[in-house]
Amino acid sequence: MGSSLAAGRYRFRRPVAVVLAVVIAVAVAVSLPRWWCGRDADRWYRGDSALVHGLAEELVAFQADDDQWRGSGGRDRVVGMWGLLVHQMTALGLAQVSLEHPQWRSRYAPVVTSAAVKSLLPQLRYEFTSSWHGRDGMAELDSADGHAYLSYPALALGMARLIDPDFPAELASRHDALIAAFERRLLASPTGLLDTFPGEAYPTDVAAVAAAIAVHGRATGADHTAVIAHWARQVRAVQIDRDTGLVIQRMGVDGRPHDAPRASGTGLAAYFAGFADRSLAEDLAAALFRQERTVLGFSAIDEYGDGHSGPGDMDSGPLILGISVSATGFALAPARAFAHRDLFTRLYRTTDLFGLPVHDGTRTRFATGGAVGNALLLAFLTSGPEVAR
Repeated sequence: MGSSLAAGRYRFRRPVAVVLAVVIAVAVAVSLPRWWCGRDADRWYRGDSALVHGLAEELVAFQADDDQWRGSGGRDRVVGMWGLLVHQMTALGLAQVSLEHPQWRSRYAPVVTSAAVKSLLPQLRYEFTSSWHGRDGMAELDSADGHAYLSYPALALGMARLIDPDFPAELASRHDALIAAFERRLLASPTGLLDTFPGEAYPTDVAAVAAAIAVHGRATGADHTAVIAHWARQVRAVQIDRDTGLVIQRMGVDGRPHDAPRASGTGLAAYFAGFADRSLAEDLAAALFRQERTVLGFSAIDEYGDGHSGPGDMDSGPLILGISVSATGFALAPARAFAHRDLFTRLYRTTDLFGLPVHDGTRTRFATGGAVGNALLLAFLTSGPEVAR
């Protein structure tokens, strides 16, 4: 009798133990990647000096290598639009770091100015000038044409001027002239749109125009409130899709859509709008965050709003089941700037998983994105209220 009871208990306990082991294994399998990929999320959110300094130093080193490469007569290390993004986002990221960590301003300010100057190199905008039949917007500041692509170096110059006490006077004059041209063009546009390519406007690029104008005002004391208010009104009236709240990716300067409302454009526009109009930026961010899709604590951003679909492109990056790599990275900036800690953490886990951060001594880099990815992530991971002050 006793032996049969013991055998029964054994037979009962064995499946229970198997089930318990499976439950524990699944729990570990689910929780371990989430913990591992999110281990630095809170430190980035808080602006941890060691992490911020590590990525900043990686970009300082890249800029120094780039200077040496150019000095030896080598070709551009990163060319065309990617080169423009590397230097512009390096300038923005290092300037934001300097605003949040003033103790590093004297080290980073000259690098910010140098990167901003490089963003003006003609060879980095050949894709744009070729579309304008060889006409370079920097040589046509009196033109009525938009040339909105120049907003990227204009914003970089503004951030350099904001933090660098040794910003060159000749460069300041060029910056003033570029901002004056943008202000005149934007005030003259009934839709608040300026074309990047002939007849083709990107609301995201125009958000960068508004950001450049706003930062110029903070750097110089100039009053740009009228043009910023005009731009913000037209974004709300013309450039935002009523159903999704996302900005329309491409439009005619007449305000007619040439594309769908999309998250990648909205995410980057929300970042740029944060320099100019925090209320508008927060509205764009709210629409962007509604595109969040979450699996096991990892979040990513769906590119197309409800009722719309399409392929991936240079703006969105490759789409995987509709998810945009670019929009996911862009969303880090407004998540931090508007204090969405939990969302920031979920997005960062995905960034860590696919970006593969590498800590090498005092420097940090994201292995899969190269210089462009590191520059973008420094800008987005350090975005915060300081940029609007």
